[in-house]
Amino acid sequence: MAAELTDAAARAARLEGLTSWHADGWRGLRVAVLGLGVTGFAVADTLAELGSEVTVYARDRDEDRERILQVIGVRFASHPLDAVPDELATSAPDLVVISPGFRPDHPVVTWAEERAVPVWGDIELAWRVRDKVKASEWMLVTGTNGKTTTVQLAATLIAANGVRVAPCGNIGVPVLDAVRDPLGYDVLVVELSSFQLHRLPTEGPGAIHPYSSVCLNIADDHLDWHGSAEAYRDAKGKVYANTKVACVYNRADEATRTMVEDAEVEEGARAIGFGLDTPGPSDFGVVDGILCDRAFLEDRRTAALEITTLDELEPHGLAAPHIVANILAASALARSYDVPVRVVHDALATFRLDAHRIETVAVAGGIRWIDDSKATNPHAAEASLRAFGRVVWIVGGLLKGVDADALVARHVARLRAAVVIGRDRTPLVEAFRRHAPGLPLFEVLADDTENVMPDAVALAASVAEDGDTVLLAPAAASMDQFADYADRGRRFHDAVRERLGGEAHDEPASDEPPAEAP
Repeated sequence: MAAELTDAAARAARLEGLTSWHADGWRGLRVAVLGLGVTGFAVADTLAELGSEVTVYARDRDEDRERILQVIGVRFASHPLDAVPDELATSAPDLVVISPGFRPDHPVVTWAEERAVPVWGDIELAWRVRDKVKASEWMLVTGTNGKTTTVQLAATLIAANGVRVAPCGNIGVPVLDAVRDPLGYDVLVVELSSFQLHRLPTEGPGAIHPYSSVCLNIADDHLDWHGSAEAYRDAKGKVYANTKVACVYNRADEATRTMVEDAEVEEGARAIGFGLDTPGPSDFGVVDGILCDRAFLEDRRTAALEITTLDELEPHGLAAPHIVANILAASALARSYDVPVRVVHDALATFRLDAHRIETVAVAGGIRWIDDSKATNPHAAEASLRAFGRVVWIVGGLLKGVDADALVARHVARLRAAVVIGRDRTPLVEAFRRHAPGLPLFEVLADDTENVMPDAVALAASVAEDGDTVLLAPAAASMDQFADYADRGRRFHDAVRERLGGEAHDEPASDEPPAEAP
């Protein structure tokens, strides 16, 4: 036992000193990496470059990545990971680095913690080695919804001012790839999931000190992973820890304000609110259709700076309320970095949303077909529903432990009909029958990927009328029937175009603006 304690103390001391790419302690460090997806591969590649002795344990095989691991000197062990691999148990690693999807109670995580073997995520590793080329400023973005759009917006606005900036993190580009870019970056805008934040320390050598940070919103999500709504919110709240300049929060979401109030930040950091209402001093908001900055100007008590207008945003599909909120949050991040309002305005004129985010697929017969496959939880679907008037709603998939009953109850008044997809349809069907027994309700019984969307589109087309919006906003994850949300969205596009043929065009269904919820 004394020897184990001595080993643990020596290991802790060694890891304590790993706060730079150029630290000596990386070489020869024995590291177990869990997962060989995009994140796991980036972790293994980074550690191999640092000279560590790395073994990757993964359930799913990837021949291309396995070949590269062999070339760079990283061992690979295929294992179902439903228990601790025998090889791992006997190898005495100095460190375990896990991909974001591994739950806190995963057997390997529990095994490591019981033996005082530190468990890091990729974000902590990236922060510790951020100075390989140049130590960039980090801006952190989290929230239940809108993260990717806000990250892309903020990076676009900052880049427009001549700053070398990279959007990265949970957006799809690992932070470790960004910090190892040969040219380096001035700013990294980092999207963080609740999984990544859960593992992130708020003090000590692995704690991030972000330039600015934002939690866009909070609604129940991933409760099956975190175990409770409180644990999920606690993870999200870590985004504000140690912020240096601006803690940006949502005035319409009291939980985000509380997170800022509770956060330990660096002296001088400011709380900056954003919302769709009239902004107060130190806020961003909307006045008579004008998006305003009342935070980053000297006379903020009696004046405001005009960022852009709803009229300018609308032709580019950026005037939906939840997108406007994202624009305000991203503008706050950019302005915290001294990007002039004129530059923000001009950059917004060129920005376009990614695919599968309230994307117009077609308009035919006065019916608008909208793909918001990215609405993978009830909170996101709520924002999407609020952007339209009369809706035929295509909904369903993996609910991830979240109850969608309240979402259904709030929006039945705007629905023409509902089309329920997904293998676990029962909770949604029961909610519709409970709250809207007279609503036309269809279930897509097809279970194979090829037929789900054609059947859903056919059912929606059978009831949609002139002036309606057929909205794919599933309020659920996609992996029960599709590869991911993008695959789900692409198949919706294909089914709509196949159904409509030459009827589809890009003109608006009507001159009426998107409706707010009654």
